[in-house]
Amino acid sequence: MTIPKKVRLVEVGPRDGLQNEKQPISVADKVRLVDDLTAAGLGYVEVGSFVSPKWVPQMAGSAEVFAQIQRKAGVTYAGLAPNLKGFEAAVEAGVKEVAVFAAASESFSQKNINCSIAESLERFVPVMEAAKAHGISVRGYVSCVLGCPYEGEVPAEQVASVAAELYAMGCYEVSLGDTIGTGTAGATRHLINVVGTRVPRDRLAGHFHDTYGQAVANVYASLLEGVAVFDSSVAGLGGCPYAKGATGNVATEDVLYLLNGLGIQTGIDIDQLAAAGQRICAVLGKENGSRVARAILASRG
Repeated sequence: MTIPKKVRLVEVGPRDGLQNEKQPISVADKVRLVDDLTAAGLGYVEVGSFVSPKWVPQMAGSAEVFAQIQRKAGVTYAGLAPNLKGFEAAVEAGVKEVAVFAAASESFSQKNINCSIAESLERFVPVMEAAKAHGISVRGYVSCVLGCPYEGEVPAEQVASVAAELYAMGCYEVSLGDTIGTGTAGATRHLINVVGTRVPRDRLAGHFHDTYGQAVANVYASLLEGVAVFDSSVAGLGGCPYAKGATGNVATEDVLYLLNGLGIQTGIDIDQLAAAGQRICAVLGKENGSRVARAILASRG
């Protein structure tokens, strides 16, 4: 398998990165972050989530964020819409692409969304039908693909089964999420080989957490298997709620540095990206989680 010449990065910082923050974040700061990211050249940004603010307080105001961002031609501005009510709110906000999520682990599904994997997939049926009627694209997430906080190892065949269901349902792309960040390069390649028998590899994406410091290695392992889409979060925003003090999403800057070194095209300016991450970190009062961004910023004095 040859490494892809071009890679698409799905920036999840404004949604997955901010949703676990404890302090309130203003709509203006969220809008600035999205606009900074698209100015840096990112072509896909997950802007917010249409879920009850009771469960995810930081995602309150997602509709306002969508209303105020400076939309650029050719950029996808997506939102998470896990049920029909959320989907309808997304449509009202002018969203053209939504994401749904399921787990590869029964225990995680029950703990996270209070239903079985089968029940969660059934809930997506009306969302998929409504999306088709509105001409809206749907992207699917599968969590716990390389390990579960409750069950430990998750069989690759089980991941493949859930991913295949989402793909058959109408998700144009399925993102494989290493939610607790325990995956290694060998396990990642095995996973893609197994899932790739059920879902075409050009319809798969990688979503790696850096809890054990393996995320960039797992991105490279995925590239070797022909995967050309990766989710990442500017400045490494987003903690891992299942490993106290551990990092969450792989930093977009770190993935971009790897891709640049391999001569892979992304169209993203790494300096502008690092500046965008540093701005939101200043707002949050936290250290930048990207090693690459810290090195770039240090070299600039």
